[in-house]
Amino acid sequence: MKARPPVARTLLWYAAAGALLALAVLVSLSSGALQIPAEDVLQVLRFPDSSKESLTVWTLRFPRTLAAGLAGAALGVSGLLLQGVTRNPLADPGILGVEAGAALALMLGVVFFPAVSGLSVPLAFAGGLLAAAFTLGFAARGGFTPLRLALSGVAVAALFSAATRGIQILWEDRAQAALVLLNGTVAGRSWEDLGRTWPWLALPLLLSLLVGPRVNLLSLGQDVARGLGARAGRDLLGLSLLGVLLAAGAVALAGPLGYVGLIVPHLARGLLGQDHRLTLPLSALLGAALLIWADVAARMINAPAETPVGLLIAALGTPFFVFLARRIRA
Repeated sequence: MKARPPVARTLLWYAAAGALLALAVLVSLSSGALQIPAEDVLQVLRFPDSSKESLTVWTLRFPRTLAAGLAGAALGVSGLLLQGVTRNPLADPGILGVEAGAALALMLGVVFFPAVSGLSVPLAFAGGLLAAAFTLGFAARGGFTPLRLALSGVAVAALFSAATRGIQILWEDRAQAALVLLNGTVAGRSWEDLGRTWPWLALPLLLSLLVGPRVNLLSLGQDVARGLGARAGRDLLGLSLLGVLLAAGAVALAGPLGYVGLIVPHLARGLLGQDHRLTLPLSALLGAALLIWADVAARMINAPAETPVGLLIAALGTPFFVFLARRIRA
């Protein structure tokens, strides 16, 4: 493992990521169909009133911004955990089938329970957890290893994706309403949505700040980790479950969003090296900033219409994935 970067450099990148996140939050609260000057946003945050600007910020944009920030932080940390424990630089939360499971649950809810409002968040969370449970259960048969985990995740994701596509074909008219959700969006997220989801994200995010040493050991390989006194199988399962909770909560808030959990960990490691004690907090900051900025762009690119944020993330992530795959192959 490479030596830790100097403290000054570490603090500098934390400060830069924090500033980028703070600016993203301010721009997000200011931007939209109703443009609100930054100074007015700060004023209504301090002193809420009954004005149109205050209602817009507190009722519509603030919960949406928090949802994007929480989902981005969770996906960034989840991706870094999974890349570390599987020793696979191309891994992201999709490797456990979480996104495919959430997509299937969302499709089922829209097609068969359209009259039930507010169902998308708990459905997506339950679907993501169910898919991850299948993945972890299959991987645990015969011994829990990173290879079995990856192969099980691919199989479960393929199965759930096929089921989603089948429902979309068989009930095409009803399924149209789910297409925006399946492309990833935080539009319309409310304080109620956050209230149902944030406990499932806050605790895993806090725990992730403490597990850096264990991820460091597993990233050296299970045999080396055992030689250093770690319980490699137990740690691999526990850290994978932590990644599952983070990814499922993120998908419940923002829908299936590929590539965030792939891009952010590589950015964090590029800035601070391989020590997960340093890169896990940085991944949380960068993931939150990335998704909030992407949501701002999604609002503005075709205003006043909304562009699903997942489409912008895919446009950014696909060339990054190709570049990364070519670099690793070389």
